[in-house]
Amino acid sequence: MAVKSIRSTLDMGRLHLSEAEASLGIARRLRAAVWVFDIDRARIVFANDAACQLWQADTEEDLCARDMALDMTPTVAKRLKQYQIDFSQADSIFTELWTLYPNGEPMGVMVVFRGFRLDDGRMAMQCEALSDAQDQPDNLRSAEALLHTDVMITLFSRDGPPLYLNPAARNAFPTPLNSFEALLVDPADFTQMVARMAEVGEHRLVTKTHTVAGTRWFDLSVKSCSDAVTGQPAILLTAIDVSELKEARDTARHLADRDQLTNLHNRSYLQNYLEGLERSGDTSGCTVIFFDVDRFKLINDRYGHDAGDTVLKQIAIRARAVLSPEDMLARLGGDEFVIVIEGDSSKAALELQVEKLRSAISKPIPHDKSRIDATISVGIAGYTDDSDCFSDVMRQADIALYASKQGGRNCTTFFNTQMGKAAIARDQIEVALGHAVLADEFILHYQPRLDIQSGEIVGAEGLVRWLHPERGMVMPDVFIPICEETGLIDELGRIVLEIGCTQAIEWHQAGLDLDVSLNVSPRQFSDPGFVTTLQDFAARPGFPHGRIELEITETVLIGEHNEIAEKLRAITAIGYSIAIDDFGTGYSNLSYISRFPLTCLKIDRSFIDQLPASGPIVQLILTLGQQIGARVVSEGVETQEQLDWLTDNNCKEAQGYFITRPLAVRDFERFVQAFAPSSQRGRDEYRA
Repeated sequence: MAVKSIRSTLDMGRLHLSEAEASLGIARRLRAAVWVFDIDRARIVFANDAACQLWQADTEEDLCARDMALDMTPTVAKRLKQYQIDFSQADSIFTELWTLYPNGEPMGVMVVFRGFRLDDGRMAMQCEALSDAQDQPDNLRSAEALLHTDVMITLFSRDGPPLYLNPAARNAFPTPLNSFEALLVDPADFTQMVARMAEVGEHRLVTKTHTVAGTRWFDLSVKSCSDAVTGQPAILLTAIDVSELKEARDTARHLADRDQLTNLHNRSYLQNYLEGLERSGDTSGCTVIFFDVDRFKLINDRYGHDAGDTVLKQIAIRARAVLSPEDMLARLGGDEFVIVIEGDSSKAALELQVEKLRSAISKPIPHDKSRIDATISVGIAGYTDDSDCFSDVMRQADIALYASKQGGRNCTTFFNTQMGKAAIARDQIEVALGHAVLADEFILHYQPRLDIQSGEIVGAEGLVRWLHPERGMVMPDVFIPICEETGLIDELGRIVLEIGCTQAIEWHQAGLDLDVSLNVSPRQFSDPGFVTTLQDFAARPGFPHGRIELEITETVLIGEHNEIAEKLRAITAIGYSIAIDDFGTGYSNLSYISRFPLTCLKIDRSFIDQLPASGPIVQLILTLGQQIGARVVSEGVETQEQLDWLTDNNCKEAQGYFITRPLAVRDFERFVQAFAPSSQRGRDEYRA
């Protein structure tokens, strides 16, 4: 029996019925428990005696005063809201097994739920208990599980709408849901699923599904079955939302394949990509373009690593913009990039492609208030019959890139077999250098430094040579670049300091009044242990404090000026002096030069070569040296005319082949003895 209407007036915490007492009497005399539940306010607004007994309430007033929301789970609240919608839209009736909790004690009851319109128009719910289900514990537990589980369980008719949706499915899937097929984003997934069920009766896949929250990824499991009510063919669907897991896996896969700074493909992906092409036999005409940023370390040193990152990201964006979508672009690490172009490309077409790339990258790159100029060196190699694996082609492109850098940078080189032979020879030198460091195969030759006014030799620059056991004397331009690339420059620098300091001590003890200049690489200078190494040498007996000069390049002065100045002051405090080598070709920021404890500026040979045209620049450096109290030495003096110009313009010191080439220790000592202001014969004898 349904109660027809309810007053909407709240009296002492409960809502009273507005029906005639005759109607109330009929409802109250029913043996079945009947109550009306206000879903919005979570309160019972009418209950007969049987309902009061079921809910263990002494009176109807006591039952209506209870706030059912206090111990209601969110799942139950959502389920009741679903009922409310169905009552309003379709006048639905539900018969379900529910667990009630009168006074906190569980009680299983089969309940019929119908919609009930209150006086104020809101939809409530009439509940009628059919039977006590306490003797069916498994049914109770399964019903409770279906109610609370987050797994979406739906029974579909074979070609029509759902026959049953558990609360999780009702919350997730859009309504009205006309068919199982309408649930899937990709119709091909439904076709595949139907085919598999026809074959084996079930299927499982992860696919995109329409939900009330939009498109989501679900792990779907479907089985052929029959409707327990009608016996008609049906589909049982179990669905688990795996969107977060799918996104996490996709992100992990993306991160594994991508460079995090530029979002380009990384080395691992590139390797797999090329190996895939090789397995497919589709490498004919495939070209690898290898490029890196010229003097990238200088960009980092001058502008900071944030600026370096900006440059790399901009290069990635610009390179991607001039390439076709089919071209592979990857960052190997550092400032190294690789482009893979599939299919046949003529040399002219590749040159045009690289020219577009170079033009795009060479445009100034803004960073903060700076505009950074960047150029690239490029090496190109293609798959041939002799290079059937990616490592061969990458190696060849790398060799061509190295040739571009050796050729002056900012250029493009195509690999050829002659380069391959040169690379093999270079590899052999690299291996031999490792042995040379251990076997002490390095010596220093010394180039004299002339006091132009007095005509005396006042100093010597130590220049390293490699005494190769088979090739004999190897000049530094052959092995220094390899040492810098391989990191051997650190150990070589220590060896140069060891030999030079030992020789300076020997000359000092022998009464030879000379300054000894030794070159220090930027990497060696930045070593945290460099000052300690210098302290160890300075602690040796007979160390000539103030007579050993360390030559650094202007690039060493780029960076945090306070830290650099502090380090230079610590070095001079130990007993060394500091010279700037190749001055005028690098940083040359005059506002900072005066902050550093410099004792000498060495004018780069390129300015001396151009005298007298470069005279104003040389005069400027001479004046700067006077202003900061540093000697000025002109390097690379090769003619009498150059020496005369320097003499006329009051340059203090010079060195170069016009005076003599670098000499072995004993030859140098004889030269110093023979080279006196009054001995023209001795001067001519030793001049190069």
